[in-house]
Amino acid sequence: MITTPHNVKEYRGHLKKALKNEFLGTTLDNFATAYKASRAKAFEGIDLENLIQEIAQGKDASIPYLEELFVLFKTRAEAAGVKVHVAHTATEANEIISSIARANGVRKIVKGKSMTAEETFLNTHLEKEGYQVTETDLGEWIIQLRHEGPSHMVMPAIHLSRQQVAELFTKVTGKHQDPDDIDGMVKVARRELRQAYLEADMGITGANFAIAETGTIGLVTNEGNGRLVTTLPRVHVALVGFDKLIPDLKSALRILRALPRNATGQAISTYVTWITGANECVPGPDGRKEMHIVFLDNGRLALAKDPVFSQALRCIRCGACANVCPIYKLVGGHNYGHVYIGAIGLILTYFYHGRENARAIIKNCLNCQACKSVCPTGIDLPHLIKEVYRTVLEVEGKKPVKNVLLNRVLKDRRLFHFLLRRAYLAQKPLAGGGDLIRHLPLFFSKEHGFRSLPVVAKRPLRDAWDRINPRLQNPRYRVALFGGCLVDFVYPEQAEALLKLSGEYNVQLEYPMEQTCCGLPAKMMGENETAREVAIQNLKAIDPADYDYILTLCASCGSHLKENYAKLLADDAGLQVKVRQLRDKVIDFSSFMQNILKVSPEKFVESHKKVAYHSPCHLCRGLHVTKEPRDLMKTAGLEYVPAKDEDVCCGFGGSFSIDFPELSAELLKRKLDNVEATGAEVLVTDCPGCVLQLRGGMDKRGSGKIKVKHIAEVVVENLKK
Repeated sequence: MITTPHNVKEYRGHLKKALKNEFLGTTLDNFATAYKASRAKAFEGIDLENLIQEIAQGKDASIPYLEELFVLFKTRAEAAGVKVHVAHTATEANEIISSIARANGVRKIVKGKSMTAEETFLNTHLEKEGYQVTETDLGEWIIQLRHEGPSHMVMPAIHLSRQQVAELFTKVTGKHQDPDDIDGMVKVARRELRQAYLEADMGITGANFAIAETGTIGLVTNEGNGRLVTTLPRVHVALVGFDKLIPDLKSALRILRALPRNATGQAISTYVTWITGANECVPGPDGRKEMHIVFLDNGRLALAKDPVFSQALRCIRCGACANVCPIYKLVGGHNYGHVYIGAIGLILTYFYHGRENARAIIKNCLNCQACKSVCPTGIDLPHLIKEVYRTVLEVEGKKPVKNVLLNRVLKDRRLFHFLLRRAYLAQKPLAGGGDLIRHLPLFFSKEHGFRSLPVVAKRPLRDAWDRINPRLQNPRYRVALFGGCLVDFVYPEQAEALLKLSGEYNVQLEYPMEQTCCGLPAKMMGENETAREVAIQNLKAIDPADYDYILTLCASCGSHLKENYAKLLADDAGLQVKVRQLRDKVIDFSSFMQNILKVSPEKFVESHKKVAYHSPCHLCRGLHVTKEPRDLMKTAGLEYVPAKDEDVCCGFGGSFSIDFPELSAELLKRKLDNVEATGAEVLVTDCPGCVLQLRGGMDKRGSGKIKVKHIAEVVVENLKK
């Protein structure tokens, strides 16, 4: 039985152990790199955005009617000789299947790969009942022999080395197996499994599709074991979640265009099998196979009626959300999920396996948006993860101290800004007159020492604004600057760089003084009510109708303003117009310079300074801005040198780096290693939060060779005098 830590302290112990596994880290990193390229190639020539939209719309049209689709499926399947069952819980599903085995005198069972069977812990139940159960998917067979759960939904044994597999096969066969002879080990598996197929009385599978129109189930496999499991034994049982119900074959074929491409980078899986009714089978009753389909509810029908979480049922189990997750890449599936792994696993664990199993793992999300960007059904995975976290906090009624303090401070803008101003005085003994704190105060643990921290500015941006912002007679544009906490109180020099550029292009910048934190920290900590109040404060402070654009130097702020304000204020009809106006006018620095002002090389000197780039998560995936920053650097006379994994998170994630410093530190290390490998003189990014993380990490390295700057700073440095 799979066990998952129920508290963060124990969970972090598991994470630290996983980080020490060099093979795991290297394997998952190599896979992530290869996957990105193979996925892109597989989708060449396909309008992926439109395909995702079509799949999402199709699933959303079915989800509210799962019970009606089931009735139609049952009618069609039973007419074709299939016995259809309903299991309301995991325990009931296991008992139904074991009762079918008893009724048919079954002794030996072969199984095709099924995440739904993993969900119910079916093997454990059947083995306790005395049945011999053999997994036939190669990866599943390997982890069954090791008494482990899958570490990936599609590649369950990806965490194991060939040496580990060879050692296991040597033990199973009693003969030495050469770890370098992969073909030989595959032959061992085939030989061992062949006998299991021939002796089995019952075959158990899952299903990727349950087509209501015809009572057909569809299976997508790569090894051929699925067909052997469904054809050779005299009894076939399919365990299927209600969420696999779809109306017709057209819906299934549409999903099939995305499933193998998104899962493994294949144009199509090796085997796609459709089964309608009980097939011919000589040992079966009346010469036909006895076929059963068990539909599992286990919370799905309740999920289908939830206005927020129902979209989780769109999931087609491709596993891509793990493939691109920077945390999964560090610690693997056994530490990034319970039964279901990756981003979708963080969500489904709460609903299928309970709050205790979700409590710790649900906190382990950077909100980097990588999972959302590759989801073939358009599930807003980061949003749902944070909603589960909020729900857990609400149900348990035990809020962390930091949440209580955050709520108190963020709701009161004057108090918030007062405390930030006073922070300058409090930090002076720690900073030693410099701009970085290198020796952390005692309330930080040693694990937080992987980066230096910036000092709060002596004078925040808002206090200097009237002095440094010239008034223009006939400005080309009137633009409101949304500063955000870090630009306002830590890095005002980033806004000063923006002011120099805006003056060159006759843009009048305004800084509405009633603006406050964007509210993203509250949203990420599950404090939606505080985030909502802050959103309203900012809408009062900045009326989008008064400006041509709302410009931000912080990608995280910009993404939050554009995407989350609409969700937070969805119930307030009076504010929705303003929210939409705000969304339409929010723009990041690079896009404003390139697309609106259309800056030209004539304004800049050709420095040929080598510049590496870190693409902030909320810029490239939140705001979908990728080309503009790189084009702007070239326009400004800088020599852009590409680095590996530019769009992978730097590990900051706001409070994430405080809660999980060991993961934050490792992500930062990999990022800086990749940057140093380019030979760049400067590392540029578009987000002050990333500047904080990257500059602090680079300072801890002590080399001082690579400076970390906001893109506005490095661009203005190249302006012709």
